[in-house]
Amino acid sequence: MKKIIITIVFLVLTLVVTVSLFSFENRQLINRNIVKNEKIIHIVPLGNIDEKYVNFVKERIISFYGFNCVIEKRITPTDDILASSKKRYEASKILGKYNSNKNLLLLTSVDIAHFNRKKNIAEYGIIGLGYRPGKTCVVSTFRIKRNVSEKKMMERLEKVSIHEVGHNLGLDHCTNDKKCLMNDANGTVTQIDFEKVWLCDKCRKIIGMK
Repeated sequence: MKKIIITIVFLVLTLVVTVSLFSFENRQLINRNIVKNEKIIHIVPLGNIDEKYVNFVKERIISFYGFNCVIEKRITPTDDILASSKKRYEASKILGKYNSNKNLLLLTSVDIAHFNRKKNIAEYGIIGLGYRPGKTCVVSTFRIKRNVSEKKMMERLEKVSIHEVGHNLGLDHCTNDKKCLMNDANGTVTQIDFEKVWLCDKCRKIIGMK
């Protein structure tokens, strides 16, 4: 009888310890997920951009920044965001129209342009634009896919997407290290190809990235 009682007590204690450990581990997991998913990036396909590029950007943003990403419903570009020439879309109008209290990354395959103050060009073709700091940015594949393999194009897409989200986080163009992906592309893909998928120590420190 004593042996049976001792065995029962032992089993009860084992169960209590197991449940306690399970609860503790789950609380720790929940806490880690709360930290990781504190910021959510809403990726919005604008126009007929290929779904595989949207999914790719989602994966790369999660991998690089650790933010949670949600792919939103596809939206159709409207005439009110066209540039003056009516041949392409004005990036600042895109940001203005879709800016909200959500963190938005708009991905598109259409050509986008923006006023270039340095060169005094009203419709200067660009790859991306983002508020600094802010919650909205746009990236276009139109100029990064010319005469290159899909692999190269996707490398550029990754860098530009991370770059524009970096602006939303408050990062300016980097002058500290030419390999840092926050450098100004200056209207060409040459700098983008030269950069690494990497932020220099100075830029990382600004946004509190380890």
